[in-house]
This record gives sequence, structure tokens and C-alpha cells, in this order.
Amino acid sequence: MPVEPPPQRAPAPPAPGRTAVRLRTGRGGPPWILMYHSVTDTVGRADDPYRITVSPGLLDRQLRWLRDRGLRGVAVGELLRARAAGRGAGLVGLTFDDGYADFLTGALPLLRRHDCTATVFVLPGRAGGLNSWDPRGPRKPLLTEDGIRAVAAAGMEVGSHGLLHQDLTTADPVTRERETAVSRARLAELTGHAPDGFCYPYDGVDARAVAAVRAAGYAYACALDPGQLTGRHALPRVHIGAADTPWRLSLKRALHPLRRRALPLDETPFPGPATPSGPGNPQSPAATATPGGLR
Repeated sequence: MPVEPPPQRAPAPPAPGRTAVRLRTGRGGPPWILMYHSVTDTVGRADDPYRITVSPGLLDRQLRWLRDRGLRGVAVGELLRARAAGRGAGLVGLTFDDGYADFLTGALPLLRRHDCTATVFVLPGRAGGLNSWDPRGPRKPLLTEDGIRAVAAAGMEVGSHGLLHQDLTTADPVTRERETAVSRARLAELTGHAPDGFCYPYDGVDARAVAAVRAAGYAYACALDPGQLTGRHALPRVHIGAADTPWRLSLKRALHPLRRRALPLDETPFPGPATPSGPGNPQSPAATATPGGLR
């Protein structure tokens, strides 16, 4: 039975020069989940045609912006468990799609510096390969199998982004099962833990895709703006790119509850204990083994 959330205290007045923004952060309101991809330095727009790359310096400033406002970035599984227990205030979901190799060098040290965790949505069928699904490039190396295990050992949550990054809305039933169930089984073999989370490739989600993700045993799934499908298996997120200065983050935070649907209140709470993860409490395969403009 879900734990009743504690009484909410009156919010403190905003610091001078800051705008007070009241967000629906309890169970049912739209969780604030940020969608990152690659973290590395780029030369110009030609190096980032899909706006998926942020520099380590910018990520550092973004995480500091969160912490300066009493917010902490956490993995999505941790966020959902905390919300179900009425302890989600002040938590922001952090996700990194595609499983780029630069997560280990560009993002992980900064997450540790700011005492944050994240969910990394990887592609076990492309481990050690390249992002060949992006026709305009540039080519970026993906995490190897050892890299995926290193992410889990560092206390980050590993989720599936499919086996080969196939759009589930146009895939046939066999491909949908391969992208969801087979990728989950492959990650369980790699890390010793069947992932709780899935991320829809290309943010393509429809009723058939949601059904396939549920059938594969995932506890939740992330999209971008799933509209009427919004729920635990179609969580809304906010795209973060190189243009997102602290000012834009403030604006996106203010707009989020207005532009994303609330989660259904009658949906089954996220299963499992609200156990924080992090560098000091990494996922242990032996202990946790179980059967990815303003947008």
C-alpha cells in the first residue's frame, strides 16, 4: 500500500532576483526528467546537427544550478520510488540516451562531484559500436560491454534503449520483442541485473510500443512528450542541449507542468524500496539480480 505523503510545508520565499515557481512534484504530477545524450566538447553546429551534445563545462554549470536550488539529480528508478513514498520533492530525473562512451569520461565525474546519479539507456546489441542510425553523424563511439558494466558498478542505473535502436512504432512484432525483451535479457547477462527502465528509440511511442515494453517486464519507460499515453510506461521528459543556459533551465522548469501531462493517479505505484543509489551505494549485481527550441 502506498505511504501517504507527509504534510507539505509552506514554500520559503524566493531569493532576491529569483522567480518562485511552484511545481506539482507529488505522485500524479509530471516528474521533471531531463534528457541528455552525449557529453563532450564540440567545434560547432556541424559537430552536433541533432542538438544532442553538451560540453562537460555546461553540464557542470547545469548540475550546479540544480544543487544551488536545493534540487538533486537522480536515476529515474530512484525518482519514481521516492515519489511513490511521498519523498520526491527536490528530486530531478537525469537520463542519458544512446549509451555514448563519453558518459564515463564526460558525465560521470561531474555527477559524482555534485552527488547526483543518472539512468543511462544503452544499446546492448551495439555495444562497442557507433551511432550509425544518425545519417548526418558525426559518428560517436558507444559504450562497450565493459563500459556498460562500469556504469552499473559506479552506482548509475542502466536501462535499455532497445537492442539496435529501432523505432517501435514502425517495427513488426518480432522486432518489437527483440528490442524490448531480448535487450532486457542481454543487459541482465551483462550486469547481473535485469533493467527496470526502457527508453523509446527516436522517442517513438504508441499503444503497441507501450504494450511490448510492459510485456517485457519493465517497470517504467521514458519518452519525450507522450501526450495521452503519459504514464509510468510513457514518462515525459525535457530535452537538454548546448543552448540550455541556467536561464533556459529556469524557463523549462516553469513551463514543464504546463506542457506535460500529469501521471494517472490510479496507476500502480512503482515497485520496490526507495533505496538511494550513488557512488557510495553502487548497484551490486549479486544483491540486485532480478528475473535515453524548448521541448
